[in-house]
Amino acid sequence: MSADLLMLPPQDEVARLWAPRLAKEVPGVNVIVAADEDEASAVLKNGVRAAYGTLTPRLIEAATGLEWLQAPMAAPPAGYYFPELTAHPVVVTNMRDTYTDHVSTHAVALLLSLARNLPYYLRKQIDRSWAPDKREETILHLPEATVLIVGLGALGEYIARLLRPLGCRIVGTDARREEKPDPVDEMGRPEDLDAYLTEADAVLLTVPHTPETYKLIDERRLGLMKPSALLVNIGRGAVVDIDALATALRDGVIRAAAIDVVPEEPLPADHPLWSEPRAIVTPHVAAVGPHKEERRFTVLRENAERFLSGRDLFNVVDKAAWF
Repeated sequence: MSADLLMLPPQDEVARLWAPRLAKEVPGVNVIVAADEDEASAVLKNGVRAAYGTLTPRLIEAATGLEWLQAPMAAPPAGYYFPELTAHPVVVTNMRDTYTDHVSTHAVALLLSLARNLPYYLRKQIDRSWAPDKREETILHLPEATVLIVGLGALGEYIARLLRPLGCRIVGTDARREEKPDPVDEMGRPEDLDAYLTEADAVLLTVPHTPETYKLIDERRLGLMKPSALLVNIGRGAVVDIDALATALRDGVIRAAAIDVVPEEPLPADHPLWSEPRAIVTPHVAAVGPHKEERRFTVLRENAERFLSGRDLFNVVDKAAWF
């Protein structure tokens, strides 16, 4: 069996390199690299059945024969799952679980940095100031802490495994998971989030941006947290109201926060989080690490092989829920 696979524009350098490799490693796949939207539309009108990349409303109208779309990342940016795509019968797969180890390590590094008051010392280092802060309340003692992980998919579970040896109590919420993962002490549903926030010493967000998670952590929920609580977001920027977060940090509603993602990237130069002494901002780099692109290619290749042989695809997305 053979099939055409359309590389949708715009392609980055990695995707362009993947095209000949995919054709070589998956016999029967003819990869078409569209130079622009006009060419992509023409190919789709000819009945191509598989594609990689990002569709637009114009392209989905042309995609009458499209059966499978491979999204280029685990959680594409807002707008990827527009209504016409959701209504279309095409099956969408994504790149989730391809860099779980990198993101998890980054999340734990951020948590440990906050727990040991490192933002304070990093700023003092810039000033060449030897100014030890010996107040015990600036330290989160993890063996006595409750850590809440919001989202216990592969990423949340991996974070829990990394935290387990530190002795903290780990609780979590998840919208899909039915059974509690082994390293977690207690698991609830999304509707239990408010109750968990009131008892958590640290909150780690791993959830994607969906209609249900938009501004999940807002002014009200920040107000539910302990004044000594820490917040880490390595999920998606839209999950946190960052203006409300900046205000909460300024006013001492929570003690500190670390974010790797923001709703609109880059974070505006005049945003108060840049200068907030109790915040760490990293520029969406949690996934950076070795083997990332090879793992993403493996997902594309595996799904191409499955598509050709008529087998079930993996990493299938619930388009209405965006993940």
